[in-house]
Amino acid sequence: MANDEEKEAAARASLKFVRDGNVVGLGTGSTAAYAVRLLAERVRSGLKIRGIPTSSRTRELAASLGIPLTTFDKVQQIDVTIDGADEFDPQLQLIKGGGGALLREKIVASASRQLVIVADASKQVQVLGEFPLPVEVVPFAQALVAKRVAALGATPKLRRDAGGNPFVTDQGNHILDCGFGAIADPPALARTLDAMPGVVGHGLFINLASVVLMARGSEVQEIRRQ
Repeated sequence: MANDEEKEAAARASLKFVRDGNVVGLGTGSTAAYAVRLLAERVRSGLKIRGIPTSSRTRELAASLGIPLTTFDKVQQIDVTIDGADEFDPQLQLIKGGGGALLREKIVASASRQLVIVADASKQVQVLGEFPLPVEVVPFAQALVAKRVAALGATPKLRRDAGGNPFVTDQGNHILDCGFGAIADPPALARTLDAMPGVVGHGLFINLASVVLMARGSEVQEIRRQ
């Protein structure tokens, strides 16, 4: 319950970054869902925004709550995106993708003037890597990528859905959850994965976050890059 209260507090604090007329990236995950619901309350009170969701799940939630939506066919610049993270370090490097939306989340983040990360205190780490790094792969290359990632020192594990079948992303790909342990150089690992054929995305978000709003108890701390 305390964790849920922290998530909601962080999400509520993020609303100050949203202005009337903004295009807003709508993140995926439990903390981002609080932000979507809170934004919907503002919309019902007269706030005029257009949202670009980072997943089918978020699109369905936002549409059900009455948030007007748009696409990159109509706008290519996002004013602010509000999203969660699975881990963040003192440089605001992130691991994301626990919810399976990492590819679209990174596309939306890259098009955003500001990426505001909302998180509870459990997501703060000194070194990334305790959370397994999601790597989205083309199914055709899954075994090949798994072997190459293992050669980097990780333990890759195919993500499965509740029925035991491979988890399928919104783009029709699979996810390898890769246990690297402490990641000494996240930017270097990101570059290595970016260059690996068959990898279409990974959960290392480097130099994308503008600010992290971290809730601890009832207090929300605004954290900038060190």
